Amino acid sequence: MFVQTQITPNPNSLKFLPGKKVSNSGPYEITSKDQINNELVRNILSVKGIEGVFLGQDFISVNKSDQTEWDEIKHIVISHINDFYTDGKEYVIDENIKPEQTELDEIEQKIVKILDQKIRPAVAKDGGDIKFKEYKDGVVKVQLQGSCSGCPSSTMTLKQGVQNLLCHYLPEVKEVIAI
Repeated sequence: MFVQTQITPNPNSLKFLPGKKVSNSGPYEITSKDQINNELVRNILSVKGIEGVFLGQDFISVNKSDQTEWDEIKHIVISHINDFYTDGKEYVIDENIKPEQTELDEIEQKIVKILDQKIRPAVAKDGGDIKFKEYKDGVVKVQLQGSCSGCPSSTMTLKQGVQNLLCHYLPEVKEVIAI
């Protein structure tokens, strides 16, 4: 098996492409071994300097600390991924782990639809995700995950990309902020 890697706009995040399905349950971010009972994710989070793992449909984004160099840990992460799939496993996550969604009003449904159709695919290419959290008084609150979390260019992406797009389609939206 050959695991490819891809740089992201975040220098502390690297996208690992195993060439297989990763999450059968949608995007999922883990920042502590105690959050999940999954062998691969726990092994990756055990590597010194790794701060988080984000599972996309067909990729794994790994976030590291500023003090750790990719040359020190990249080969270890690849080895863990290879071992996991070589053991015959089909997916990293194949269960329903999504929290229950609360009822959304009409404008919130439109916001989520735009995020899902126009923005999520773009941020997934960079190894991340964006989740709708709240809309109130013209302000949309979102959560950035994976490579987007802590990325130096995420503020620019949020304001020039996400905010401009939402304001264009929905005049009710005045601002987008990350929480």
